[in-house]
Amino acid sequence: MQAWFASEANIAFVSAQARDAWRERMQMLRDAIELKKPKRVPVVPTGGLFAARYGGLTAHDAYYDYAKVEKAWLQLNADFDHDAVFSTFGSVFPGALYDILDLKLVSWPGHGTDDDEQFQYNEREWMKADEYDLLINDPSDYWQRLYLPRIFGALEPWALLPRFTNMVEPPVSGDMFFPFSTPPVQHMLQTLLEAGRASAQWLAACATTDGKVVATGKPFFIGGFSKAPYDIIGDTLRGTRGIMLDKFRQPEKLLEAMERLVPLAIDWGRSGADISGLPVVMLPLHKGADGFLSDADFREFYWPTLKAVLLGLINEGIVPWLFAEGGYNTRLAAIHDPDIPAGHMVWQFDATDMKEAKRHLGGYQCIAGNVPGSLLIAGTAEGVDQYVKQLVADAAGDGGFLLTPGIVVDEAKPECIKSMIDAGKKYGAAI
Repeated sequence: MQAWFASEANIAFVSAQARDAWRERMQMLRDAIELKKPKRVPVVPTGGLFAARYGGLTAHDAYYDYAKVEKAWLQLNADFDHDAVFSTFGSVFPGALYDILDLKLVSWPGHGTDDDEQFQYNEREWMKADEYDLLINDPSDYWQRLYLPRIFGALEPWALLPRFTNMVEPPVSGDMFFPFSTPPVQHMLQTLLEAGRASAQWLAACATTDGKVVATGKPFFIGGFSKAPYDIIGDTLRGTRGIMLDKFRQPEKLLEAMERLVPLAIDWGRSGADISGLPVVMLPLHKGADGFLSDADFREFYWPTLKAVLLGLINEGIVPWLFAEGGYNTRLAAIHDPDIPAGHMVWQFDATDMKEAKRHLGGYQCIAGNVPGSLLIAGTAEGVDQYVKQLVADAAGDGGFLLTPGIVVDEAKPECIKSMIDAGKKYGAAI
């Protein structure tokens, strides 16, 4: 938090008023996270393609045309008076990079989905059921020589490379470099240079756009990302079906693999925060929601390693922001864990009863949410206003609350988004 506030010295604000607005919003965000009563309830946007569609762009435009992205995102941030940056990061994805690497893990606009559709995961068992020992024994080697060649067509030659940890005696390891003489590996290395340039262009475009918004007085606070170990395996390694079967067929291997991934998940979040200097690490939670696991299985398979990641991040001075997608109504008792210090994290809820969330977590951790996507897409401004009024009454009374949508906003009526912001300020000032 101290580093975050100190970043003011590096921001070229467009005016003194913008600087003052940034300071005020920063303090409101910090007060809410630390379970204090802010000046009013902060209204925080969530990423997605709403800015693109508001600016007349397709999803394909957002993935490939960074000049159009900058114009659209600056326009949205100027027109809507929320309390943080509606960011390009997590919303704009590098289509050119995916092209170069021949990404197979997802379909994206113009590459498996329509030009105006968001990316979609290709659900497969990218990690085989009998490969747990390989993952457990050496996760880095598994990722490099087995997983990455499967999800990136351009990295298939990586499977030809040796295990680099075999190089314990360099004088007798000359043969280890032989694969680099082969045409497939050399072509792959040239492709990686091209991918590096595409990545740099994407990063520069997003950072420039978000930086211009920050200069107008809206804070940016997401410094990195991580995931629950169960989701790391269940999302893109074994897949939903695979991990659900493993839970019954080889639970010991699944538990051991998740334990192995804990320090990697901590380091993933910490490294992002170290680079950005921002205090919050986002963890989207996918397969811990109601209906994916029984409560007993949630407490055995999902929560213990996620808890270990949270404690590791908190120990580094980081604020974990957990985006609990779906419903967490049956999880509220489990996640109020006395081992996690109070006032150090944020729980953003989607389809969870916010009155119950406040009852379980109020005075323990900041909660955020949960204006429904259905209301923002198909509702009315008046309906949003009334929903927010009740939501603030249920969840914001003694502080520790942030008003957010319950979803990543790809589609919404602009008047409904504006109503959410206006209602949050109106009713949130009265707490």
